Amino acid sequence: MGFEGFSAEALRFLLENRINNSKEWFEEHRNEYRKYVYEPFAELVKELAPAMKEIDDGIITIPSKIISRVRRDTRFTKDKSLYRDNAWIVFLRDKSQMSVSPCFWFELGQNGTSYGVGYYKAENASMARMREMILDRHPSFMAALRAYESQDEFVIGGESYKKCKYPEQPENIKQWLIRKNIFFESVHRDFGPAFSAGLPDMLINGFRKLKPIYDFFLLVESRT
Repeated sequence: MGFEGFSAEALRFLLENRINNSKEWFEEHRNEYRKYVYEPFAELVKELAPAMKEIDDGIITIPSKIISRVRRDTRFTKDKSLYRDNAWIVFLRDKSQMSVSPCFWFELGQNGTSYGVGYYKAENASMARMREMILDRHPSFMAALRAYESQDEFVIGGESYKKCKYPEQPENIKQWLIRKNIFFESVHRDFGPAFSAGLPDMLINGFRKLKPIYDFFLLVESRT
């Protein structure tokens, strides 16, 4: 069939599922979840998979393993809502390490979409090693820096330290060094791209721009 774009029905289902907050309601409407949310995401993964394997042959591209679960994990949060009103995919090597491994992602939510590369929550050791390699101007970091500064689609993000320990560094280097966590993200507040069959091409082009940054993250992890 191929990916034809998400629809307003996907957003409607996710919101209603969150509002109803009921396993019984979800089971009664499971076919809508499959039709409007899961199946479009699965088709998107299939179209992205060849390009993602070119970026990193070790990346997982099995839809069932990388599409977010519709039910939330409420064990470690005060918010005990059973269901979320957004959905996403993550391309990474080891699904069991999602929170601490570098990954590519695409997310569909009530306020728009986002996609990019980075960590959900990088380990302190990874960020410490990254800062060492940045200060040493490692060739992999320099390639990542050039990739970032040669485009205007993605913006660096992640929680920062209040005080920079490297005041002597150039401003463009500081914005990498001050991070407790790091990612590069493009946010769309309109749903035009997500509702279009052209979404896979947009994501592939964006992810290819980010490949040097992803490669740098992988090298960091290999040395941590």
